[in-house]
Amino acid sequence: MSVIVIMKIPADTDTFRASLTERADDYRSLKEQAQAAGGIHHQYIVGDGFGVLLDEWESLEAFQAFFAQPAIQEFTAAVGGDTSVPAEVTVGVAVDSPDKY
Repeated sequence: MSVIVIMKIPADTDTFRASLTERADDYRSLKEQAQAAGGIHHQYIVGDGFGVLLDEWESLEAFQAFFAQPAIQEFTAAVGGDTSVPAEVTVGVAVDSPDKY
């Protein structure tokens, strides 16, 4: 059963938005690594002074192992994430419902 991980991170959103273009190849490489490690779905959401990671993973352990890598933490900081502040993390299991789309 997969898990949904929602992580809110304080961020310099201008730096983050610029990195999406400037470091596009790095993001593509991370996508491949995450999928190989058990990532199923990934999306970013940007707000005022924060970013939200919306992911689906094969297991919580797979997500935790991937995100705990020093290279991932370094990348997060380099693209505007404030890794000095603990992220707000919410984890749950997706369920089907009649109104799902």
